[in-house]
Amino acid sequence: MRLLLINPNSTERMTETIAAAARAVAAPDVEIIARTNRAGPPSIQGEADGAAAVPGLLAEIAAAAGAADAVVICCFDDTGLAEARAAAPCPVIGIGQAACHAAELLGKPYSVVTTLAVSVPILEANLAAYGLAHCRRVRASGVPVLAIEGAAASISAEVGRAKAEDGAEAIVLGCAGMADLPAALAAEHGIPVIDGVAAACGLARTLVTLRS
Repeated sequence: MRLLLINPNSTERMTETIAAAARAVAAPDVEIIARTNRAGPPSIQGEADGAAAVPGLLAEIAAAAGAADAVVICCFDDTGLAEARAAAPCPVIGIGQAACHAAELLGKPYSVVTTLAVSVPILEANLAAYGLAHCRRVRASGVPVLAIEGAAASISAEVGRAKAEDGAEAIVLGCAGMADLPAALAAEHGIPVIDGVAAACGLARTLVTLRS
């Protein structure tokens, strides 16, 4: 089984983080193929960046036609998800939708910890569109996407505030660049911490199996 992971932004270092997180959880029969949208913006922070990323994202999907059993869009905004699903011949999963559905299945109140405040309205709109009810709050950590590496302490502090202020009993990390943080944050705070890359890869494998 081949899963195509597309980073909608053009930052190769983030693609490497995403691929490593996916391979760490992938079943032995799953091959992870990671691609960077070199035509996209360096990071996706707000609607304008998301719109700028879509043409290159769709081009990556078209270039891989027939070579993947499922596609994972590795931006928590679920950038271009509807367009990608319309264009692709296989299942397409956004990491935001996958992570929040995983959190809902835990049956616990949870909060999303993302990057900058500009992303909060987009994520709130997505949660409403997905019909998800257990999310207490979408919180901005104040850490820009390209500054996540080395900012674990700031993200951890926001997780602590989510527990104290929101009553969150689980956390969803709201950026693909945070994919290497869940284990450490879960150990520190004593609650489940969900990464969308891992959640989407598991769900993608299930969907492919159901279609076969």
